[in-house]
This record gives sequence, structure tokens and C-alpha cells, in this order.
Amino acid sequence: MRSTIPPLNALRTFDAAGQTGSFKQAAAMLNVTPSAVSHQIKFLEDHLGVLLFARSARGNELSLAGKAFHAHVRAAFREIEQGLDTLKRQTRPDELTIQTYSTIAVRWLMPRIAAFQKLYPQLVIRLVTAQHDVDFTDDACDVALVIGKPAGARLDAAYLFTPRLYPVCTPQLAATLGSLDDLARQTILQVYPSKHDWWIWLNRHGVTTVNPDAGLRFDSYDHALRMAARGHGVALAMQPYTSEDFAAGVLVRPFPDHDVRPDFGWFVVSPQTRADHPQVRAFRKWVISQVEDDPKLAPLREG
Repeated sequence: MRSTIPPLNALRTFDAAGQTGSFKQAAAMLNVTPSAVSHQIKFLEDHLGVLLFARSARGNELSLAGKAFHAHVRAAFREIEQGLDTLKRQTRPDELTIQTYSTIAVRWLMPRIAAFQKLYPQLVIRLVTAQHDVDFTDDACDVALVIGKPAGARLDAAYLFTPRLYPVCTPQLAATLGSLDDLARQTILQVYPSKHDWWIWLNRHGVTTVNPDAGLRFDSYDHALRMAARGHGVALAMQPYTSEDFAAGVLVRPFPDHDVRPDFGWFVVSPQTRADHPQVRAFRKWVISQVEDDPKLAPLREG
């Protein structure tokens, strides 16, 4: 086998065919004809002296050697794509992409982000919400607000605060709750991506009569809290989700002396490769100051 690297166009065609498992689909991906794909694959096989695809009446499938080689080619193109994205970010320091969960975005970050924008009017800020934890491997995000310190040596994480968990409901419903066991008579509003939170609170107080898995389930705290404010059950909350609801009187804590400190905290996280970018440093400093200046959140930084 020759040691010289094949032409990039042949490798790009091979990568597309390997990803799609079809010369026809690869042609559509590359905006060329299927015969052009076939020609490039044949050229690459001749160049390497290895059969990369097994041809049959059913189509073209990667051979064992082809599968092994494609893993390396795909990884190489992924590195190139990430490098291009990094280059783009370095040449466009006026962009900042922030990701967090929808509830913290709607109930805390969005009312404040305009103040950050005023401090840095040159920045183009993109706020992305998701129910799942951020995946920095695709380079789509610069910085994120997350629950729990992410594992990984290549991430920069700064601690923000540790929340408290507590049930909330309407004042009318709270008036019917004399003890913790009375929750068994109510509809429990659960956030299924964070289903362990209710169990943490119940177990900490030794409540065995309530099964939160039997209640209504929602994909975000925001939805569960909105349902609770409409009187449809009891939701679990944490700071700073309920500040406006408490101020408006639509939600109260029926058991104000039964807050629970969980084992997780909030962090502002970014990849180490971007942690020192000016816009990331600026946002990290700003969001920490927002917590430190909040009289309800600042004490939670001390655990």
C-alpha cells in the first residue's frame, strides 16, 4: 500500500459514502452524480490497493477494511470541521452562544440578559435552550449554565450556587395540607428529566406515602410550575424558579421549614479551548456577579 495521502476529494467522497451507506445518497450529499461517486471510490481503491466496498446486487457495503479506514477518515474530517469552527469563532469574537435549560432561561436569565447586552453591545448573543445537558463536542455552544459539575478534564466549570428543593402550590391548595402525608391526596407534578428531585425531597423527610411517578409528568420545571399555579397539583421547585410566582402570590410553600439541600449545584461551564475567550470570560464574570448580587441566591453560594 502506498503511504502517500490520497487526494482530499476522493477521501471526502469515501466519507460521504461511508456515512450514508449508499453511492446515490452520497452523490446527493455532495451534489454530484452517482457515477462520479463510483469513479472516486474506484480511484481511491486503486490508489490504496484495498477493496473498500463490497459490491452486490443489493448495493454497496463497506468491507471490513473499509469500515476500519472510514472510522479514521470520519474522525479526521470531524477534526477539520471543529478546527474550522474554532477558526470562525476566533475571527468572529463578536458572537456568544449560551445554552441552558428552558426554565432557568425563561425564569431567570432572559429577564437579565438585556443588562449583559448593554455592557457589551458589540456582541451577537444567541441563547439556546434544551432539556438535556450541553454537549460541547459539536462546538455549537460557547458557554452553558448547567446543574451538576460536568465530568471531563477539558471543561472549565465555575460554581454558582447550590439550590434548595421545596414543594409549591396555590394558597388555596396549601390550606388543605396539614402534614407531609397529606401530599398523598394531591396530584404530584413531576419533571421527568429531573425525576430524582422529588424522591430526594421525600426520602429526606421520610415520606413513604407519596409516589411522584404516579402524578402528571412534564419535560420542564416551567411547565410543572405553571400547572401548579393553576391549581392542578403540587410541584417541586428550586431557586430561583419561583421568585415571580411568590411575589405575585400565585404560589406558596406549604411546608416552608422543609427545604432540602440536594447534592448538586449550578455551574457556568465552557470548553477549556474557549474559557479564555474575551466574550466567555465576560459572561462568566457577569453571571457570577448576578448570583452574588442576588440576596436570595448569594447565601446559597456558601452551601
